[in-house]
Amino acid sequence: MGWPATERFELVVAPGGLALIQDLLNTRSARRPPSPDLLSTVAQAQAWADEALEAWALAAGQARRRARLTRADVEQLRTLRDQLVVAVRAPGAPVPDALLGLSVRSARGADGALLLEPVGRGWELVAGAVLLELHRARELDTWRRVKTCRNEACPGTFYDRSPNNSGAWHDVRSCGNVANLRAARARRRMRATSS
Repeated sequence: MGWPATERFELVVAPGGLALIQDLLNTRSARRPPSPDLLSTVAQAQAWADEALEAWALAAGQARRRARLTRADVEQLRTLRDQLVVAVRAPGAPVPDALLGLSVRSARGADGALLLEPVGRGWELVAGAVLLELHRARELDTWRRVKTCRNEACPGTFYDRSPNNSGAWHDVRSCGNVANLRAARARRRMRATSS
């Protein structure tokens, strides 16, 4: 079990439970490599949620849960994903509206420590886990390291591990080189027309 959406793009997985948010964002479709939207049908969304929630439970030290998704749940997950994309691209953006009003409960972990758990069914269970991880990432100041590739044609969401948090592309060789080549050609054209 792993992070199916992130692994299909061969991206390095974010640490701990934050990988759940990264994986949800990486469910978007891509042209290169050709990849479908993993939230386009109930069956695809269910397969993604089953694997992602199991990986999240292991990464976050949570009990395993299964969210049975309906068509309405899948629509809600797509809305949440779209709002998270906006939040990732605009650091300091407020918590996505889709996460407001969700419930979590407190429980005692095996070691006696306080444990917060998502509550609900369907999309609410997935979104509750996302809410917990978003809160944890903001508290630990790791949220700013979750980024979408600057190449607008690329839906890749990556965790920026650079020391100064300056990463712009999920892969410099594929997306970065393309952007840099376009910029260089544009500069050459501008020099040629101004000469």
